[in-house]
Amino acid sequence: MDGATTTIKRRQTPQTDAVNTVPKKSIHSSQPSFLKWTFSDAVYVATHHWVPCIFAMGLLFFMNVEYTLHMVPPSSPPFDLGFIATRSLHRVIEASPNLNTLLAFLNTVFVGMQTIYILWTWLVEGRTRATIATLFMFTCRGILGYSTQLPLPQEFLSSGADFPVGNVSFFLFYSGHVAGSVIASLDMRRMQRLKLAWLFDILNVLQVVRLLGTRGHYTIDLAVGVGAAILFDSLAAKYQDSKRKVASANGFGNASSTKQDF
Repeated sequence: MDGATTTIKRRQTPQTDAVNTVPKKSIHSSQPSFLKWTFSDAVYVATHHWVPCIFAMGLLFFMNVEYTLHMVPPSSPPFDLGFIATRSLHRVIEASPNLNTLLAFLNTVFVGMQTIYILWTWLVEGRTRATIATLFMFTCRGILGYSTQLPLPQEFLSSGADFPVGNVSFFLFYSGHVAGSVIASLDMRRMQRLKLAWLFDILNVLQVVRLLGTRGHYTIDLAVGVGAAILFDSLAAKYQDSKRKVASANGFGNASSTKQDF
């Protein structure tokens, strides 16, 4: 050593030289993705991803409809395609008050079936997802329903046997009848109760027809009810997962599912 400075030279190999001399690609310098598309790519997308293609055509179609539409004037009732489709049914129910009462009663029974099933999953089976989803759904429905209070349809056919019972006021947007049924049906499918789920789906369709026929809801209320049920069922699952992770991190991995979910 003797104070002399020694320099250690790294041995260069062809492999290391090649690695060190390869220029790094910049993300910003690469070509845009669409410039690399070929005709075969387009054919593949059209044949293997036809669902997004249909929605893309739907986007273009409804853009044209929206931008060329004659708006409904403030003095006119809302335009509702569901009301037009159930015009004949509305006339039949309007001409028969007893039929209106019977259909309202049967619909209330169906609402009771939804309620009993959802509470059963929690109180008897100890599964809380459907109950949490229902709580989320009705709370959000109350906020939105109060925030934008839609006018009652002019041809609305009320009934004292309808739910909520007694001809009381209610929020139009969105339909809790439909959303509750979908939440129950989703839970039934998770538990492989497929026949019961199909029964609820069929009864829900009949419920939708009846609500349109009596002008108890606008079409948009019913459609959003389906979407709201799917959304809040998913959010309930995320809520449960987050609680389980917290419980596991705190060393409560063996705690009961009810304690973890809540």
